[in-house]
Amino acid sequence: MLPALQWMFTFILVSLCLLPSKTPMEHELRTERFDRDPGWEAINCRSESGKKRTVRQDFGYSATAHAGGQLGEAGGLITPAAEPAYYAKQLSPKTFRDTLSASGRINCQGRQFHVLLGFFNADTIKEWRTPNSISIRLQGRGDKFFAYVEYATSQWRAGGDSPGGFGTERDPATGRNQLRGFPLGESLNWSLRYDPQGNNGSGSITVTLGKETSVCHLSPGHQADGAVFNRFGLLNVMKSADTGGEVWFDDITINGEKEDFTRNPGWDERGNRQTYESTNVRPRFDFGYSPTHYAGGERAGELGGLVFRGDCRSAKKLAAYGDRLSTLSLDKPLQASGKVCLRRAVTDSTVLFGFYHSKNSLEVNPSQSSGIPKSFLGVAIEGPSREGFLFYPMYRYQGDEQGYAKGIVQPRINPDGQAHSWSLHYEPGGAAGKSHVVVKLDDKSVSLEMNLTQQAKETQFDRFGLITTWIDGNGQHVYFDDLVYTIKQ
Repeated sequence: MLPALQWMFTFILVSLCLLPSKTPMEHELRTERFDRDPGWEAINCRSESGKKRTVRQDFGYSATAHAGGQLGEAGGLITPAAEPAYYAKQLSPKTFRDTLSASGRINCQGRQFHVLLGFFNADTIKEWRTPNSISIRLQGRGDKFFAYVEYATSQWRAGGDSPGGFGTERDPATGRNQLRGFPLGESLNWSLRYDPQGNNGSGSITVTLGKETSVCHLSPGHQADGAVFNRFGLLNVMKSADTGGEVWFDDITINGEKEDFTRNPGWDERGNRQTYESTNVRPRFDFGYSPTHYAGGERAGELGGLVFRGDCRSAKKLAAYGDRLSTLSLDKPLQASGKVCLRRAVTDSTVLFGFYHSKNSLEVNPSQSSGIPKSFLGVAIEGPSREGFLFYPMYRYQGDEQGYAKGIVQPRINPDGQAHSWSLHYEPGGAAGKSHVVVKLDDKSVSLEMNLTQQAKETQFDRFGLITTWIDGNGQHVYFDDLVYTIKQ
């Protein structure tokens, strides 16, 4: 070999030895910006399992007397639906620092309905439970209706009198209290009062309906969240479309001022006299690639839409939209990151996003013991209602072992349309045998330990994206963009 060529060959060998060592199979990432439809695997995510539904709203001022007293009252047919509808008096803005009161007579006639009567903010209504509200929730079921005291702060943190509502009686067979409900078709007196100094200055709500009284104390810290109320009246429960019914009220006094319904009082109204077709029907999934630009990515195009909870008892009620991966395991690190935007979220809803298995995570089975699908590792967006909506790690192995960041202060994400950065990092356990996953939303993070059991060793993932839960419920409008995630270990 010529001296010059020998020198060049030696230089190349030395240079290659000095390069950082990295085996391509160790850990490969993919970046997806959704500038175009990526062609991910779509399972029922644009489903027709929930048919479109005709929604009718027909309530407001009426020259009738269903609620009792003279002719003239407010009410009519009110239907639960995603689209807001109300008939309410406009108020000068009030807050959690003000005393609020209202009273009157009410007559519920619908065999199935869902409606709020109380104080709310017309500028922020878009879901149940709606922020900036103090209300009585009335729900018709058969030949009775049930009543619940509810509130929600400006930060979507909510509370109520009890999980079962009020109006109870003792069951002689079990010795437990059970809901008795209230009779349909009868006029009942009612009152609602909010005392900012109640519950040692944390705020309390007292509601009387007929002969029953319930007191709801605001949870610690909720009054400090703040709330602004600028309406009082009837508001439909904003969730997926359902069956409506008639509710009437009269003889109303609001914050000490008596309202006159002998003539049309000219209250504010929105969506209360209309008939239309709604596609927000549970569980009509509507998510996948979207040309929108909500999540804050560099360019238009993202992943997301309307995601209801799924139900593992039916193949049509499970849905997923995910990228195809090489088979991954929990023996090596996993990571994912990107942008997220929660535009709307209804109580009793959950969105799961992360690594899952194309068969195991969509297995049809009769079990209702857990809402987490098998072979899942990722983030969950859900309640409880008292904390609004949280963003935290969740997993389930191929068997029944599972976990989530319970009992820990998790990052909160409001359904306000704001874009956030997020990340997930999973590290397998070392000598101590403890793996852990860390989820971060903006500058807040939460860590979750995972036991390295036999089930963990048997767990595999071959998809990355959105996957529905295994127990059904309400929906969220959520979007993800600028994703970076593990595709090969």
